[in-house]
Amino acid sequence: MSNIKIINFLDKNMINLDLKSKTKNEVIKELMKTIQESDKVTAPERALSGLFAREELGTTGIGKGVAIPHAKTDAVTDLLVGFGISKEGINYGSMDEEPVKIFFIFLSPLDGNQEYLKILARISRLIREDKFRNSLLAADTPEKIMEIINNEES
Repeated sequence: MSNIKIINFLDKNMINLDLKSKTKNEVIKELMKTIQESDKVTAPERALSGLFAREELGTTGIGKGVAIPHAKTDAVTDLLVGFGISKEGINYGSMDEEPVKIFFIFLSPLDGNQEYLKILARISRLIREDKFRNSLLAADTPEKIMEIINNEES
């Protein structure tokens, strides 16, 4: 698992530190807008449908103010990760019912099962740490987010 890192799939242009959405569906759309400019996204509408379909299976709000909306889809050519912060917090239907402020969104090609599971596990492990989550919330630039994640993964 050590060779697959979030930082390798995250681009500073796919980070939004000021999400404006107020609802779960709005924030998923806003996060999708953040990442759809990537050349890895071939069909943004299909990717968005995949995210909503995954959410119907069960919330990706995993608790501690974090959600990881994700999907496997034929609408991307390679795994990609985006990131967002909602300063207000969003009622996301999380397992612990806490508002969500930190979002990792990722999309994976249909055949990318190993990478998909490893990225999901890696994000889930990192966000358990209060210090890591607090650092992300305090970051004021996309570059700072990249640096925090990179340092945590090193």
